[in-house]
Amino acid sequence: GVIECPTPDKDIRRFDSNMRLFPPFLDNDVCPLTIKNTLLQSCYLRNTEWACGVAVYTGNETKLGMSRGVPEPKLTAVDAMIDKLTGAIFVFQIVVVIVLGIAGNVWKDTEARKLWYVRYPTEGPWYELLIIPLRFELLCSIMIPISIKVSLDLVKGLYAKFIDWDDQMVDVETGTRSHAANTAISEDLGQVEYILTDKTGTLTENKMIFKRCCISGRFYGNENGDALTDVQLLNAVSSGSTDVIQFLKIMAICNTVIPVRSKSGDISYKAQSQDEEALVRAAARLHMAFVNKNGNILDISFNASLVRYEVLDILEFTSDRKRMSVVVKDCQSGKIFLLSKGADEAILPHAYAGQQIRTFAEAVEQYAQLGLRTLCLAWRELDHDEYQEWASMFKEANSTLVDREWRVAEVCQRLEHDFEILGVAAIEDRLQDGVPETIETLRKAGINFWMLTGDKQNTAIQIALSCNFVSPEPKGQLLMINGKTEDEVCRSLERVLLTMRITNSEPKDVAFVVDGWALEIALKHYRKAFTELAVLSRTAICCRVTPSQKAQLVELLKSCEYRTLAIGDGGNDVRMIQQADIGVGISGREGLQAARAADYSIGSVSGTSLFNSVSLMAYNVFYTSVPVLISVLDKDLSERTVMQHPQILFYCQEGKAIVVFVISIHSYAFEKSEMEEVSMVALSGCIWLQAFVVALETNSFTILQHIAIWGNLVAFYVINWIVSALPSSGMYTIMFRLCKQPSYWITMILIVAAGMGPVLALKYFRYTYRSSKINILQQAERLGGPILSLGNIEPQPRSLEKDLSPLSISQPKGRNSVYEPLLSDSPNATRRSFGPGAPFDFFQTQSRLASSYTRNCKDN
Repeated sequence: GVIECPTPDKDIRRFDSNMRLFPPFLDNDVCPLTIKNTLLQSCYLRNTEWACGVAVYTGNETKLGMSRGVPEPKLTAVDAMIDKLTGAIFVFQIVVVIVLGIAGNVWKDTEARKLWYVRYPTEGPWYELLIIPLRFELLCSIMIPISIKVSLDLVKGLYAKFIDWDDQMVDVETGTRSHAANTAISEDLGQVEYILTDKTGTLTENKMIFKRCCISGRFYGNENGDALTDVQLLNAVSSGSTDVIQFLKIMAICNTVIPVRSKSGDISYKAQSQDEEALVRAAARLHMAFVNKNGNILDISFNASLVRYEVLDILEFTSDRKRMSVVVKDCQSGKIFLLSKGADEAILPHAYAGQQIRTFAEAVEQYAQLGLRTLCLAWRELDHDEYQEWASMFKEANSTLVDREWRVAEVCQRLEHDFEILGVAAIEDRLQDGVPETIETLRKAGINFWMLTGDKQNTAIQIALSCNFVSPEPKGQLLMINGKTEDEVCRSLERVLLTMRITNSEPKDVAFVVDGWALEIALKHYRKAFTELAVLSRTAICCRVTPSQKAQLVELLKSCEYRTLAIGDGGNDVRMIQQADIGVGISGREGLQAARAADYSIGSVSGTSLFNSVSLMAYNVFYTSVPVLISVLDKDLSERTVMQHPQILFYCQEGKAIVVFVISIHSYAFEKSEMEEVSMVALSGCIWLQAFVVALETNSFTILQHIAIWGNLVAFYVINWIVSALPSSGMYTIMFRLCKQPSYWITMILIVAAGMGPVLALKYFRYTYRSSKINILQQAERLGGPILSLGNIEPQPRSLEKDLSPLSISQPKGRNSVYEPLLSDSPNATRRSFGPGAPFDFFQTQSRLASSYTRNCKDN
């Protein structure tokens, strides 16, 4: 078939494409694909053991790859101060060097040339003026505090370890400790001025519990605070009240929950939204259980009788529509129903004409005052002709590659009307333990709080009141910034700003409240006024805000030179966390995205190294260092062979005999280890491979080298057996179990064979076809045979920067021409031998004399 999809982009919320399967699979029918059909890069499979798919984007052109970006590097106040001081010291150093360099050159020209022992030449090269300043530059280089950076990094790393080791920062439920992913900003934790926090999952537990409901104008759960134990609701369910049964059906069906049945027969629910899971669990408690999902067929058990529904279409929840709907067909009666749930402003205005919705609006307000999250539930029956007409438009809209989201929303609007409102469900999200006390303590330390949440205004305000975020009335005062137009927002913003300028209240006694719509207008058209408000306000509640707006608010406070800390637990908090000076991620029920993007994580689980930290440290410090240290005893050739063939030293002069295998062994083995999948097997293979490579590259063995190479291999197993015997080591019983398996030892043999193969092949090629003189001598030493001739070994000519005339010394007659020029007591010869060209001329003369001496010896 064919997949029609757009070019790669960074929008991870949309994937508007189509799939056409050719016959005999489907008769070229168009199958719309959305982000729901897409597994993004780095996703995990859940609730299934496998998935069959097609890769549409790869490499850096995946959606996550293109949206990842490069987070802004975080610079601490101490780092900024040190950078400024270092820059000032460098400028001061340059000034000192220039002043002293000028003074030195003046002194050289006026005084130094008069001193006979200094021997400055009368005329020097053009760059002579730079010599004295460069000398002072070298002398003053110690001014730059290079070591302070290293020392501070060590201290910061230790600070971070204190956070990791803190026994009072452990999640009791999971036993997960806090973790400092960024060790460079530890000192900024003591300089935080503003904390910007998410609400759900951060201030609250994100453990949703169905608490109350209002069905057909009747309230349940108000007396005892729990609708699931309300006698009146239980009686209505048992008596078969039509509205109550329909209300429970919507709770059980209108969702994307997947039921999972365990081997013991118990049913658990897997849901993307905690709200949906709470509703499905509550419906099951009230005998309307969602028991099975097979493709588009749902099985609902009510009072031991099974009712089957077929899901025809799903109208997805979006932040614009603020509701979700499903079209289902009763498999028994064949009737088609539209079931919907969503926010009150997205459901109540679409009630059928004549239905009284005042009671439901009052219920929403009452539940919001209690800090509960609310969802309105509604339904209507569809006739077949209406549905068929709408389904064709819905399919066409889903197949559009341009503006699909807008087209789909428009088609959904055509069906979602004339609802029969059944009631309101209220869900409790309890506060985390100790939140009010923590906020109070941090306020005493001068830290200010802003709450950034996607929840509705009333719910956010009630949570803020319950967690001591703001003071209750009459002491506390909430200043609202509302409006849908620029004028409305402008007037509201001016009124709040005027109040904030004259108030002398405590930080938590006055706070401004703004929703996402008004915030968008304020940041776009009245940024200066809103920035002033941000400076004046110590407490803020921002409702219905998007992830980008959260990041914009953090950036706004940072632009006012405030140190900010952002904390959240969901993927919608990642941008805020990365934008803040310090980002804290909570590993909660919304995944690990926030924890992975944060500088510090609490209750989190993060990626880990392939190797145990002890093994990794021992590999670098002990296992690879001992063979390298003992390699100093190795000799390419014996002294006797070198004395017999001294010309072999030309190879040393040219750098051809430099031993590089020490470095190559370490990197070779470590790179091999990264390709192995199992930590201890991979590490064992590295040690085995290292031992054989060192042995192969060693030319002369001593007792110490045998002990270092093979003793190192034995020591590896002894050390790991001891560590494996310690229950708290993280490697408990691993080595014992490995050594009992024949496959482990076979793997070691295969690793050595695979790793040594290329090395042996290169050695064979080098010794057989490209052997050097050293290789020839080494083979002769091993075989014990004599070397008759090594051929001609000549030093390679080297280029000279300038031509220098050879030393010319006149010789008196009758003197030996071989050695007497060096012993000449001629004043000219002595003086010239210490002149500017003397060192080169002297050694050149010495080379000629040596050659002449060798020829004379041969003649004699």
